[in-house]
Amino acid sequence: MTHRLFIIKLHYIVPIEQVDLFIIPHREHLDAYYQSGHFLASGPQIPRTGGIIIAKAKDRAEIEQIMNRDPFSIEKIAKYEIIEFEAIKSSKILEQFWDQ
Repeated sequence: MTHRLFIIKLHYIVPIEQVDLFIIPHREHLDAYYQSGHFLASGPQIPRTGGIIIAKAKDRAEIEQIMNRDPFSIEKIAKYEIIEFEAIKSSKILEQFWDQ
């Protein structure tokens, strides 16, 4: 069985001090989509110029809606690059993620 996955790359477009003002609401946004089963992993890039989210969804439009609700999007803190791919192979550890 194949699964539709997304790598979402955030690129900060404001100084890091402004990013930090919205980090708590951004993480609360992420938490909601971890609970819904959409997100698998996320975190800042090294160096801290943005972040990465690994997600699943039925289609790109769903991911775009989710990211449009992100405080980083609403406050124009980051730009998003959404990379969609079809996972035809995965580790057994991801079976629980697929079933959500």
